[in-house]
Amino acid sequence: MIFNVGDIVSRNSYNNDVIFKIIKIENDKTYLKGVEVRLLADAPTNDLKICNDANINSFDVEITNNEDRNKEYFYLPGKILHLDGDGEYLDSCLKFYKSKKVYAIGKKVKEENMSNQIKILLNKYKPDILVITGHDAYYKKKGNKEDINNYKNSKYYVDSVKIARSYEKSHEKLVIIAGACQSDYEDLIKAGANYASSPKRINIHALDPAIIASCVAITEKNKEIDLIKLLNKTKYGADGMGGLIGNGLMYVGFPR
Repeated sequence: MIFNVGDIVSRNSYNNDVIFKIIKIENDKTYLKGVEVRLLADAPTNDLKICNDANINSFDVEITNNEDRNKEYFYLPGKILHLDGDGEYLDSCLKFYKSKKVYAIGKKVKEENMSNQIKILLNKYKPDILVITGHDAYYKKKGNKEDINNYKNSKYYVDSVKIARSYEKSHEKLVIIAGACQSDYEDLIKAGANYASSPKRINIHALDPAIIASCVAITEKNKEIDLIKLLNKTKYGADGMGGLIGNGLMYVGFPR
């Protein structure tokens, strides 16, 4: 079978568990990008299977929109600044925010450049919620998961979180959501993230960080977020995302 850039495929050797888009072909090797999962991979062409739209298991998340609330009050959700190493996933997240009536600013920044840009962007946009995500991977063959050098981009996320947390020390005033597929969850939390991936070092859905951010943005300031319910809104639950118990960041006023 002849494959082309842009084809939607899965890998037979992995039981066709993840749907990919072909982004490059060199000789007999194809380079792949997860359609929904934040994952880059490669495979020989003879391992690929063409998928159609019916094979893509997208999922939607129920989040209360501001328009569904009491009409006598007005609502000021938390403002989100979303940094993403991948432009396509960033666009998907921005569409998600828009669909949930949440105000978000998106910036595509390479993972290795995030720590250089983070303070500049925080000073410029002054967000209530900061998302730092993109691509990552845990290289098990290199060694144990406690060593951050065994990850593709976790060290860049950790450095960025540390700078953001030094900018605003309060976890209640700046909520930080950090990490991508298989990221070093423990080090991200220690660095100052409120929520992070990935407790079980699994791949996460492209929208998982945006789901967490949106829920925090439109939950009232005086209301504690049910952490278990929040994590269960993400694709893989507490295996993919974890974090701290805290309150929402939305102001509620009266009269409308």
